[in-house]
Amino acid sequence: MNFGFNTAACLVATGVLLLSGCSGLPERRANAPVANAIGDQAGRSPHHWSPAEQALWEPVLFPGKTPTQYQTQVLGSRLSLVARADSSVSMLRKPLRIEPSQLGAVRFSWLLPQLIANADMGERASDDSPVRVVLAFEGDRSTFSLKNALLSELSLTLTGEEMPYATLMYVWCNRRPVGSVVHNNRTDRIRQLVVESGSTGLQQWRDYERNIRADYEKVFGEAPGALVGIAVMTDSDNTKSTVLAHYGDISLR
Repeated sequence: MNFGFNTAACLVATGVLLLSGCSGLPERRANAPVANAIGDQAGRSPHHWSPAEQALWEPVLFPGKTPTQYQTQVLGSRLSLVARADSSVSMLRKPLRIEPSQLGAVRFSWLLPQLIANADMGERASDDSPVRVVLAFEGDRSTFSLKNALLSELSLTLTGEEMPYATLMYVWCNRRPVGSVVHNNRTDRIRQLVVESGSTGLQQWRDYERNIRADYEKVFGEAPGALVGIAVMTDSDNTKSTVLAHYGDISLR
């Protein structure tokens, strides 16, 4: 699947296409609205998004694939962005730019009623995930391996956007312990950090605050470049399963 952002805002077609093993290139919804950041309102942070605002982020759809449905819903006392995936895949993304010297923490929350029983993000045929918070970064593409350089060139040719230098995903894994790093099996420029594991935390809100720089250095073994995009993604197309997930507020500090 594609998390395509332009040069100033990341995750392009080939990068996320590789993530899910989708057979076609993703397409943008031509007139999709992009939410105003909360900071557009007086006195509020420009990098804090409620579920209602996340619902207006740019959708990315994939030809030949049923899109995951995203909509807002009140769950108890909290507003959530509900993702309903039925053998489907799509994402909501927000372009931005935060320089390396300004990187702080990312806060997010999600509630998951159940896992995808047969999912294994380490296997091509079953690398679905019920919840993902995705960060994309700039970097020195001259250090790409030949394979990644060719993928980035292909992405630029087909979509007008280079493959992001690096993509960090926070994920919930069925079996791997918290803190595990899972490399995408198509490119090592997409890596997933397990922040929740197993069924213990199901059916309750789970809240996280992650140090972006520390997590990037743990996952990629180097200092991060500029953060140029953020997204949420729920997918079940590879396992042909059905899953429901709730996302709460997302903020960058």
